[in-house]
Amino acid sequence: MDWWNIKRKEAERILQTDGEKGLSEQEAAHRLSTHGKNEIRQKNGKKSLVRRFFAQFQDFMVLLLLGAAAISVVASYGNGEKDFLDAAIIIGIVVCNAVLGTVQESRAEKALEALQNLSAPKARVLREGKEKTVPSTDVALGDILLLEAGDCICADGRVLESVGLKTEESAVTGESMAVEKDGNAVFPSDTPLGDRTNMVLSGGYVLAGKGRAVVTAVGMETEVGRIASMLEGESDRETPLQKKLGQTGKILGIAAILICTVIFCMGLLQAKPPFQMFMTAVSLAVAAIPEGLPAIVTIVLAVGMQRLSKKRTIVRRLPAVETLGSAEIICSDKTGTLTQNRMKVVETADGRGQAGKDATEEIFHFFALCNDCTEEKGKIYGEPTEKALLEGAVQRGIDVGSLRKEMPRIGEIPFSSERKRMTTLHRLPEGGWVSVTKGAPDLLLERCRYVVEGERQVVLDKGRKSAIQMYNGEMAARALRVVAVAFRLWEEKPPIKEDVLEKDLVFLGMAGMADPPRPEAKEAVRLCKKAGISPVMITGDHVLTAEAVAEELGIRKKGDISITGQELSKMSQEELEAAISHCSVFARVAPEHKVRIVKAFQKGGHVVAMTGDGVNDAPALKVADIGCAMGKSGTDVAKGASDLILTDDNFATIVSAVEEGRGIYDNIRKAVHFLLSSNIGEIMTIFVAMVLGWAAPLLPIQLLWVNLVTDSLPAIALGMEPVEKNSMCRPPRKQEQSLFAGGMGSKILLEGMMIGMLALLAFGIGYIYFDEKGSYIIGQTMAFAVLSLSQLVHAFNMRGEQSLLRIPLWSNPFLWISFGIGVFLQTEVIMQPALAEIFRVMPLSSVQWLITAGLALAPIPIVELEKALTAKREHREAAYKIETE
Repeated sequence: MDWWNIKRKEAERILQTDGEKGLSEQEAAHRLSTHGKNEIRQKNGKKSLVRRFFAQFQDFMVLLLLGAAAISVVASYGNGEKDFLDAAIIIGIVVCNAVLGTVQESRAEKALEALQNLSAPKARVLREGKEKTVPSTDVALGDILLLEAGDCICADGRVLESVGLKTEESAVTGESMAVEKDGNAVFPSDTPLGDRTNMVLSGGYVLAGKGRAVVTAVGMETEVGRIASMLEGESDRETPLQKKLGQTGKILGIAAILICTVIFCMGLLQAKPPFQMFMTAVSLAVAAIPEGLPAIVTIVLAVGMQRLSKKRTIVRRLPAVETLGSAEIICSDKTGTLTQNRMKVVETADGRGQAGKDATEEIFHFFALCNDCTEEKGKIYGEPTEKALLEGAVQRGIDVGSLRKEMPRIGEIPFSSERKRMTTLHRLPEGGWVSVTKGAPDLLLERCRYVVEGERQVVLDKGRKSAIQMYNGEMAARALRVVAVAFRLWEEKPPIKEDVLEKDLVFLGMAGMADPPRPEAKEAVRLCKKAGISPVMITGDHVLTAEAVAEELGIRKKGDISITGQELSKMSQEELEAAISHCSVFARVAPEHKVRIVKAFQKGGHVVAMTGDGVNDAPALKVADIGCAMGKSGTDVAKGASDLILTDDNFATIVSAVEEGRGIYDNIRKAVHFLLSSNIGEIMTIFVAMVLGWAAPLLPIQLLWVNLVTDSLPAIALGMEPVEKNSMCRPPRKQEQSLFAGGMGSKILLEGMMIGMLALLAFGIGYIYFDEKGSYIIGQTMAFAVLSLSQLVHAFNMRGEQSLLRIPLWSNPFLWISFGIGVFLQTEVIMQPALAEIFRVMPLSSVQWLITAGLALAPIPIVELEKALTAKREHREAAYKIETE
């Protein structure tokens, strides 16, 4: 259907809907079931559990292990033994690993889906005559869309009415210019897509104005649905950290394969059975290669995202979790983020720039007219500044409802962040019209020609303008938000145009409103500075207002400068980059300035977080390293461009998110540290034994069991470790900094050698003191137990850089649970006769268990000593640095 070729009433008739009432809930549900949800089909559907399970077997080393199990079956059958137990155990352990991998992957996917649903776009529709907000997927064919500045357009629609409605449709048409919409227009059928100005298109968004449209196409039937490849869901992309770990894992994997090859060759040279050595080498490679690193990181990130969502931060893009810990600059809006966004009129001034209740009573009649707030049952709903002005009118005894009936609004030019003003046109009871304009005093004065003084209008000369500007400055210096109002009378109805209605105005007066800082903002700023993060205020408010609030919160310190939007426009990018390190306040800033500010900070090598809520904030949010959209006041467009959504619009929440981000990165390091040191321990156990010409301290199935018990649960549990108390006492981490920085690489190697040596020591003690001549079973059992249990114990060493004595014992119950499960499984394998026979071990005596427990617990005192020596060295280095400076 060529909807642009028919009149709007005809479109309503065809779609069987009412432009004033919309669809009924029952009819909307029926149409959704008939025509389907309003969503674009994803290119790659969700993997089924079966597909996900079999995907676990695509790893080369797992396939090699299965091949070895098959060879074992063939060899056993060829020898006439028909002993398939080893092969069955190997296959069983591989299947257990696959199940565990499937569960981990499913859990991570569900966590990410839940978080995506939290940030899913919404749409405002008219149902049964009432406005209703629904998920965009629940918009039905024939629904009436209610559109205003900042809304994302979620379906194609025929415009029914528009007031200054302008949209951006570049995602569909490729045209980046704003498109003004006109519901009265009708176009030929062959009109190009970009010229159909009586249509709104899915994938676009509203730049200005407001309007209504009837939905003509949903989902795959929309224009964007026909070119679905442009907007298909994002493919699963690895985060930078996952990519680095994937590469690290490959390097370590190659090294492990080479070592295992050397071990195999050494075994052959020592005349050990080739097939046994082959099985040992392959099992060791499977156990030692850290192929699960990226998967573990995904789970830790997903857990971190869930924790952030509980702290009122919704993560939309996974890499943002990594970047949070590196934030050095937080550029924050003032109103509602640093302040309470609960404005109240506390001071007024008349046209002479003088305070006085009687003289300024009249201005509230005009503030009530030029106002989009609504009043229901004694409550006022709307934008905070307008709400404060309307409340001021009500408090002064003005009957807002009667006033608006007497002087009905017949046209408007909406407020926008670029214009910083709003104009409405009203019909007067006695005939004629009046236009009312409110906005920033300094900008409004430029459009005024007259001023009201008492009962008369006089020319606004330089002296009068200077007096008004001076009083405006005094009010702003007291951290008041000042809004001025002006009007103009018309004998004939004027056109609704900016250059007509907002010219030669009569200045009436000003109102000053206070928006006190949030109580928690001052502490959040202090915490920022302690953590090496510089908070920067960016606001559209007057510079004196911004400076007053910044000084009260501690953002602005002695020697800092403030830059206004006007000054910024005159500066080159090079000049801005040179001055920005000393600037903590940007005032009277337009949205396009924010991109320049972010780029200037980034040029200085800083990682920048930026808050935003408006349509035009989207470019800055995209350019910033971490774009933070406001959950309450933010538009759909801002949310769509952001990395994080702050559900309470609070600066303290950003700081809390940064702290949590540092904790998440620390937990990833802990998990990686644990996995790699454990894997190196397994390699060292076999490698050193081969070099010394000993018997194999561990059998292939025992290596695979250790890998199964120790690799997953403790690493995931470390990802749930609470944020360390000192995380905000250190400077931000540089993005280019290696994951293994701070000596972590050498610690991994040394601790891996420690685990290997403890297992070898257990093997030696068992063989020398307890085994019968010609048998190694007690030695192998003790080595098997120590290798597994020492890794479970070693996980507790990973909890922090400081001593375990300084970490609350039960603050991470998940680690204790994983430890308990691991110990239970390991002891059952050894002590249950049936399992002991399968794993070629022997139940240990009390003495042997005491020795095993002592060796398994040894990592704690050894690593505690290492931490103490490291702390002592760092303290000595810090003292030396202070002395030399």
